[in-house]
Amino acid sequence: MELAYYSDYAVRLVNSEEPVRGKDSLTSVEAVRDLFGVNASAARRATDADVTRFRSVRGRLRSVFEAADTGDETLAVDLLNSLLLEFPVSPQISGHDHRDEDDRPLWHMHLADHPSNATAGYAAIAAMGLAFHLTEYGVDRLGLCQAAPCRNAYLDTSTNRSRRYCSDRCATRANVAAYRARKRLEADRSAGSGLTAETAQRSSVSGRR
Repeated sequence: MELAYYSDYAVRLVNSEEPVRGKDSLTSVEAVRDLFGVNASAARRATDADVTRFRSVRGRLRSVFEAADTGDETLAVDLLNSLLLEFPVSPQISGHDHRDEDDRPLWHMHLADHPSNATAGYAAIAAMGLAFHLTEYGVDRLGLCQAAPCRNAYLDTSTNRSRRYCSDRCATRANVAAYRARKRLEADRSAGSGLTAETAQRSSVSGRR
C-alpha cells in the first residue's frame, strides 16, 4: 500500500462535516468506525468517547487545509507538524500480497500505529499521510472546494495543478452557476444599452422641437 493512500484518511475525516451547511455526520461511534474503511481491526477499537476526540482532530486537520487554501504554507506545515508530534507512527514493512507464482511476498510500506485509543491511531495515520502528500506535491495541492457553499477538502493530483473542486458534481454546479451569471450580466448590459439608445433618441427629438 502506498503511503500517499493514507492522506485519504484526513480528507474523509475533514469532510464528515460541512460547516457552511451546518451538517455533521460524525455523530455516533458507528460513524467513527465507518471512517476507517477497510481497516476493520482498527475500527473495532472505537468507542463512544472517540466521537468527541475525532471531532477535535477534524477541526485541526481542517485548519491545515484552510491555511493551505489561503496560501499560508508556514502555518499549514506548523499545524501539521503539531499533529505529527502528538500522534506518532512507525513505518513498517508488510508482505501480505504475492508478486509471482513462487509466492514471494510483495513488500509494502505501512504505517504501524500504537494508539491508546481509536482517535490516536486514526489521527496518526491521517497526519502522516497528509504530510507525505504535502512534501511530495506541495502545500498548494491541499485545497478546499470553490463551489459555494461546499468547502469540502480535496487533494489535487492533477498534472497542471488545476483542481478547484472536491468532485465532478461541484465542478458542474459551479460551471452552471458561472454560465447563468454571465447570461444575466449580458442581459443587463443589453437592457442598459437599449435604454441608453432610447433616451438618446428622445433627447434628439426634443432638441429638434
